[in-house]
Amino acid sequence: MSRIGLFFGSSSGNTRRIAKMIKKRYDDTTMADALNVNKATPELLASYDYLILGTPTLGEGALPGLEADCQQTSWAEFLPQLQDIDFSGKTIALYGLGDQEKYPENFVDALGMLYEFFTARGARVVGFWPSDGYDFITSKAEADGEFFGLVLDQDNQKQLTDDRLATWLRLISGEFGL
Repeated sequence: MSRIGLFFGSSSGNTRRIAKMIKKRYDDTTMADALNVNKATPELLASYDYLILGTPTLGEGALPGLEADCQQTSWAEFLPQLQDIDFSGKTIALYGLGDQEKYPENFVDALGMLYEFFTARGARVVGFWPSDGYDFITSKAEADGEFFGLVLDQDNQKQLTDDRLATWLRLISGEFGL
């Protein structure tokens, strides 16, 4: 089995594309193929000691899922299945996508929701990212000048994605024993 599990929720495909960009940088021994949470099982996700989890924020701060008008189930439906799992001893890195111009008052809130969910169940979250360089009003994914994971804005700052992703992967590599 691979050392790192890579899971994402998606609505438009941007979060999936980022997951595939992440996977391309690692071999199969190091990282499993990217898997949409609507195809995952709680047991599979919980079987990894190291996880990279991605989510977009939809509308005014929602997790992707049926209630947010997604075509398929996603994080909103998957998280309740993980409710009773103890994530103590797990190391998780998070990435989130959002639109800081259209939703500056809810920027990457879904990333904050994942952070809250997994830390409440004992996970150690790594890969905090500076909030400098983003223009937003509030975010559930930010505290003390840092986001709880990598933040990407494919709508307004797509040109920064490759560099941000490469820097973040270097940042978390030591936490994952790479």
